[in-house]
Parts: sequence; structure tokens; C-alpha cells
Amino acid sequence: MADLDVGVYVPQIGFTYRDMLHRALRCESLGIGSLWLYDHLYAPGAPEYPSMEAWTLATALLCGTERLRVGHMVLCNQFRHPAVLAKMATTLDHISGGRFQFGIGSGSIEDEHRRAGLEWGSFAERSERLAETLEIVTQAFAMGRIDAQGRHYRVRDVPITPGPREGARPPIVVGGVGEKYTLPLVARYADVWNVPTYALGDLRRKVEVLRGICADVGRDPDTIVMSVEVVMALARDDASLPEVRRLAEKRFGGKGFGLHDGGLIGTAPAIADRLHELADIGFTQVVLFTHDRASDETLDLLAGEVIARL
Repeated sequence: MADLDVGVYVPQIGFTYRDMLHRALRCESLGIGSLWLYDHLYAPGAPEYPSMEAWTLATALLCGTERLRVGHMVLCNQFRHPAVLAKMATTLDHISGGRFQFGIGSGSIEDEHRRAGLEWGSFAERSERLAETLEIVTQAFAMGRIDAQGRHYRVRDVPITPGPREGARPPIVVGGVGEKYTLPLVARYADVWNVPTYALGDLRRKVEVLRGICADVGRDPDTIVMSVEVVMALARDDASLPEVRRLAEKRFGGKGFGLHDGGLIGTAPAIADRLHELADIGFTQVVLFTHDRASDETLDLLAGEVIARL
């Protein structure tokens, strides 16, 4: 089994900066590889809760840590012009010494777009915009210059200086499993493919679909890191498992979270066994929601009892 890269997903809803920095530093000290944020103008379904802006927060957390990788699961393509986004990404890559993870998607919440007066459109239209952004960002990362004439974005000979670091660039993470629009973009542009929680019940088939699309476009699928997003309900012992399960059901029991499809409910040995199963399918990165939003106790258990078993 290949080494498994374990990160935690901590949507910043309701947290202060100190709360988030504490979790980032805790992950770093424990050897957890990465921390991931969401990118929304406000907390989906709960606009009254505080929620810090995603890019500013990632920058601050990268500046407050030394080894931890930080990214977004995922940036909303609709929020930032791709030429500006490419400039932001290469700059943060330099600032962080290569620890920034560039995750991007087509946008998922119509309401925040309507409220902010941002263009929405059909999924096909949003996917077309995302494709143009991925082409622009790829040019910036590869050449330090952008020249792209698309339907939605037109960028003429824009230099990106400083450009990518020598021999390196931020990994491009594309999340989603749509077979008509998203997986072809993964095959063409992504360094990392992330499977969201809502698709956990269909993992093996989606892997085969992506491999078929890669074959069609001439891409070696083994050059794409396979990543999966899963809710984990980790209990210290059997006695505490019912309460852990109850809290996980309360917070993540909705169908879109795939709590039961993910299979990560239990004590450390059971969690480690399931992670081995995911690795055997081909997933070498796992990004975990935790049932208690990355408490110290759970992060300690994850590092000391689960990752240690991997």
C-alpha cells in the first residue's frame, strides 16, 4: 500500500482566526499533512454565523505555520477573475514555500451568487468557465505568462511575475465526479482529483470512468493523485462510540455527507482498516471532516492512533 496522505477539512464557519490558527498549529505539530478551508461569502444555510474569507484566511494560516499545507476544498471559480486568481496563486506559492494547494470548482451555492450580484448560469456554463480558468491558470503555472481567448475570459499576453517556482508549482486540485463535464476537466488539467462526500457510494465506478476518460485524451491516470473527502467519527473507545456517533449523525447525517457510505465510524483500529481499503482502491490522499470539527482530542487520536497504524 502506498503511503496515505491525511489532511483535515475545517470549514471556518463560526470560528475566530485564533480558533483556526490553533487547529492549524495542532495539525502541524502532530504531523497531519494538510488543512482545508471552504470558499463561501457566508456559511451556506447559516448566514448569521461569522465566516472568514477563504483566501485571506489561507494566507494567514500559511504565514503562521512552517510545514503544513493549506488549500481550499474548493475555491469558487465565479468569485475571482482567473488572471487575478493565477497571480494570487503564484504569489502565495512563493510566500508559503510551496505549501499552498490550489483547489478549484465551478461553484455550488446559487443563493450567494444571487445576493452578491454574481453571474450564476447552468452547470454546463459554469463548467465552461471553469475549463477556461484551468487553461489560464495552467499557462500561468507553466510559463509565467497568460494568453487565452475564450468565450468567457479573454487575457492577452499577461505576464505573471514572479512566476512559478523553479521546478515546482501549486498542485491543481479539481473536485467532483460529473462524468459529462467535471471528469474530462480532471483528466485534462488536474494534478489531484478529489471525490466529494456525496459520491462515496459510487467510488469504484467513478475511478473506472476517470480511467476511461484519461485513456480517451491520452493521459496516464497514474499521474493524477486520487483524493477522497470523508466524514470521520473517531471514538477513543467502545464506551464513547455511541456519543461520537450521535454527534456525527446530528452534524453530518444528511445524504450529501455520505456518513455511512464513507465507513469511517468507530475506534482507531476500525478507522485505520477502512483507510487501508480506500488506499487499496487507489486513493492516496484522504481529507477528513471530523465529527467534532477538529478538536484537540480528535486530532491527537487521529495522529497517535490512526495515522500511526498506517
